[in-house]
Amino acid sequence: MKTNTSYGDSGFSHFIRMAFQRHLGYDEQDFDKPVIGICNTFSEINRCHSHIQPMVDAIKQGVIMAGGIPLEFPTISIGEMFTSPTTMLYRNLAAMDTEEMITAQPIDGVVLIGGCDKMTPAQLMGAASANKPAIMFTGGPMNNGEYNGKTLGACSDCRFFWQEYKAGTVSEEEINEINAQLAPTAGHCMVMGSASTMAACSEALGMMLPGGAAAPATVHERMRLAKETGKAIVRLVQEHIRPSDIMTEKAFDNAIRTLMAVGGSSNAVIHLIAIARRLGIGLTLDRFEALSQTTPFIANLRPAGEYQMQDFYYAGGVPAVLKELSPLLHLDELTVTGKTLKDNLKDVQSKPHYSHIIKSLKAPLHPNGGIAVLRGNLAPDGAIIKPKAVIDKKLLKHKGQAVVFTSIEDMEQRIHDPDLEVTPDSILVLQHAGPVGAPGMPEAGMLPIPQKLLKQGVRDMLRLSDCRMSGTAFGTVVLHIAPEAAVGGPIGLVKDGDWIELDAERGSLELLVSEEELTRRKESWSPPQFTDTGYKWLYRRHVLQADQGCDFDFHFPRERVGG
Repeated sequence: MKTNTSYGDSGFSHFIRMAFQRHLGYDEQDFDKPVIGICNTFSEINRCHSHIQPMVDAIKQGVIMAGGIPLEFPTISIGEMFTSPTTMLYRNLAAMDTEEMITAQPIDGVVLIGGCDKMTPAQLMGAASANKPAIMFTGGPMNNGEYNGKTLGACSDCRFFWQEYKAGTVSEEEINEINAQLAPTAGHCMVMGSASTMAACSEALGMMLPGGAAAPATVHERMRLAKETGKAIVRLVQEHIRPSDIMTEKAFDNAIRTLMAVGGSSNAVIHLIAIARRLGIGLTLDRFEALSQTTPFIANLRPAGEYQMQDFYYAGGVPAVLKELSPLLHLDELTVTGKTLKDNLKDVQSKPHYSHIIKSLKAPLHPNGGIAVLRGNLAPDGAIIKPKAVIDKKLLKHKGQAVVFTSIEDMEQRIHDPDLEVTPDSILVLQHAGPVGAPGMPEAGMLPIPQKLLKQGVRDMLRLSDCRMSGTAFGTVVLHIAPEAAVGGPIGLVKDGDWIELDAERGSLELLVSEEELTRRKESWSPPQFTDTGYKWLYRRHVLQADQGCDFDFHFPRERVGG
């Protein structure tokens, strides 16, 4: 451990540190070896991380086998289903914790333990800023669930069956039986939701060992990957390879193409922008749109497809997708193997028996990617939609009148009111649910279909908001509208009955109200008043908008990214 402490010169620092370290059983010369911190995010509350301790032990074995000294340290662990009001509020806090602990502690390199949705991006953000050698490892997805012969996936089927329960087509007994099978093993969600998506993007970025994203939490391969991860971080330290050497602008292009090819979570757009900005890379929505238009959608994975992560693993996982995408990728980018992406893919073979899961570039599921960017007077700084996850494709080009909810609480109170003035052609609009307004931009964007319409057979409607939705969700949902309502964005000026027009193919989202009327509304608008203290006070005053990654404005080299 080479860094000084606050106790004096380097000689005294070494002397006092060694006095306190002897209880670990190491000799003084042991600490001349690479010292590897293991950022252990184990938590019994965060169920997606409750199983990782045996994997941490395997990582330690790998570190020791490669000649390093492994030392665990804890950081914040946030689980999607168990954190209020939303994990996104605390992603930045987790990133700060990770960055400061990597920077402050006398370690030469670090293994990051991700899994649940916000943990992987938070740790990559922190590691990017700290810029010590780092490698990502995740706990892996759950196995498939099953009910009456139907494969279940958390939490796409959580939403599907709850909607059917509200519609009256699923009984109380059935919904309880389904609930027992939705999350049958350890691991994170087993569809291409945010957790699986960010693992896939980490692998495509070069920050995770090949195959690390898709291997289920329950298979032996997960333990082998853990041990190899321990060996790899020691090599990264010895070769002085840092996150900034791996996560380059071209590497982010590779990650974005992977996101589009697998139909991944819309949340990844925010996370990748945030990670890139930590490295001084000005990633924009325009770049996502350009790469989406030139990247075929080839992975047949839920919620935009038919299969789940367990199936994806047997089909070859991310390496198989990257191999198929090779003509579109920057293959000379360095990875945590110490080799280029081209070298990593050299021996990857296609698996013809799984061609229904991973398609070829010549015969893709769709000719372009899984996420589209929208702009217009309703979203001057952009919004996004997942066209491949839409149920009623006619809604991708739709004009209707707004039914406005001024907050999440307002929506929850009124959405199922039988007297709500709403039709299947209405457009549901949720305001004040963005980064500042909520705060934390919760996953409320998949507004429920009003119960009276569900009972009429309606299963999809156009829904707009300045918040997010889970990567496991589906439907015609426009998200991340920027600027948000709470900072004066046009979405906050929408009123009941206003006509709105979406044309996803053209990438447009327009509020059909005259400029004069919008100006009058803007002049009468006043910002909401908040009474926060502590972290929420900090968050609301410094969080950026969705198109800028929702990071804090003080966390990146602003002069290099134009912030």
